Amino acid sequence: MEIVYTILAWGLVWAIGALILIILSRLGLGLTVEGFGAAFIASAVITLVSGVITWLLGLIGIGVGGPGLLGALVTLVVAAVVLMVSARFVPGMKVNGFLGALIAAAGYSIIAWLLQWVIGLFV
Repeated sequence: MEIVYTILAWGLVWAIGALILIILSRLGLGLTVEGFGAAFIASAVITLVSGVITWLLGLIGIGVGGPGLLGALVTLVVAAVVLMVSARFVPGMKVNGFLGALIAAAGYSIIAWLLQWVIGLFV
């Protein structure tokens, strides 16, 4: 039964990620997706690519998500690279260069934080 909850949790996370990608696309923040299907696939690919990149960086001793400004910058750059790599695998997703990826990564983080804050008001 635990596996069912895990699969449902992944689906929910991917759906919320897809919603964030659609919002980013509509705001013109360096990333475009063509519809919810592409956004959902992109959300899943971003999750997988992020996990692999974070794991590889951990192998060479670079931590992601550390404290302070340096940790935030490392996280932002890794997120931008994740978006650029993911765009190569997902038809219907386009990132406008590294600067566009940085802006989209920052926008993704801000929108995710706002959604988490709003959900926290009701839960």
